[in-house]
Amino acid sequence: MESRARWRLLTTTAKLPPVHPGEILMEDCLWEMDITQHKLAVSIGVLPRRINEIVH
Repeated sequence: MESRARWRLLTTTAKLPPVHPGEILMEDCLWEMDITQHKLAVSIGVLPRRINEIVH
């Protein structure tokens, strides 16, 4: 029971600043998979501009 209360305290008091979705897309997907915004857009069937708008 003590660990549950401690976990609740840790998760409610430690507020992290929000991360922009474009930052996650760029760093965790595009860089990690070594693909371009254009290649991602074509592979998922959206306009390259849409990916660019998310990233920037």
